[in-house]
Amino acid sequence: MQTNLELNLLENAVTPTFARHETFHPRWGWLKKGFDTASSDCKIFNQEDAPVKLGVGKNMVRSMRYWCYTFKVIDEDDTPSDFGHNLLGVNGWDTYLENPASLWLLHWHLLKPTCNAGAWYYTFNLFNQNEFKKEDLLKGLTSYLQELNKTVAESSLIKDINCILRMYVESDNDNINFVEDSIDCPFTELGLIYQPKNSNYYHFRFGSKPNLPPEIIVATCLEYASWVSKNQSTITISRLLYDKGSPGTIFKLSEEAIYSAIEAVCRQESSLFLADTAGLVQLSFEKNPLDLAYQMLDRFYGKGKERSYILISYS
Repeated sequence: MQTNLELNLLENAVTPTFARHETFHPRWGWLKKGFDTASSDCKIFNQEDAPVKLGVGKNMVRSMRYWCYTFKVIDEDDTPSDFGHNLLGVNGWDTYLENPASLWLLHWHLLKPTCNAGAWYYTFNLFNQNEFKKEDLLKGLTSYLQELNKTVAESSLIKDINCILRMYVESDNDNINFVEDSIDCPFTELGLIYQPKNSNYYHFRFGSKPNLPPEIIVATCLEYASWVSKNQSTITISRLLYDKGSPGTIFKLSEEAIYSAIEAVCRQESSLFLADTAGLVQLSFEKNPLDLAYQMLDRFYGKGKERSYILISYS
């Protein structure tokens, strides 16, 4: 039986909005530029001269604002978020997004509660086909919306699907149809979705990811545990692997990949350990899991300084 906390988490997991990106996937530099400009003037996105100051077209201004908000580097009122400061601030973890690990962290923040990209949430959490065509994803999204009693134009869903695939699937630059608008965005580096050459099918890539560090996996596991295992000091590996919204689901990890990452970090972190009780393997933590998660990120990025964080509560 699900607890009230878990039910509340599910209710707040996603805001089912669609096609707010103006058909543009996030470009290199957009999140940093949007965050920096909002830090100087949080009203920038609504100003007449925003295209000049941001160096993009009018529709791209709206798209940049959407992605900054959806990746949670700015808040709903366009002011820089705590996560934005932690990652992209002057003394942030990775001010210029030079570390590939930061793209995984951003992918996590895109999808964590509350996710403001409904099609992305569905694709990575609810869609259960490992091999699929665009039509399969459209059919699944349509059924999902019917369950929510929500009506969205099919054209909007198609825009989202196309954006997701441009965002995560590396383009074939030899294709004669390759144009500037399909230039790879940074998130293709994650390798989460791929398309074999001369195929109409797309595939999720499951298992370990070469550029996904154990520290990022474990930090997100601890953050997830802080939501669904409040006031508890353990969470099962199976929950971290298979639950909706879990690191295993969002990063498409295998059991071996998540177990190996946790085992590697536990050797360096005395407050974490793996426990096996009657064949049930659990991640155990002796301190507040959210505090541990951010301390781990500080050390990973070589900062190790005191910061202030806000615990997201769904109680």
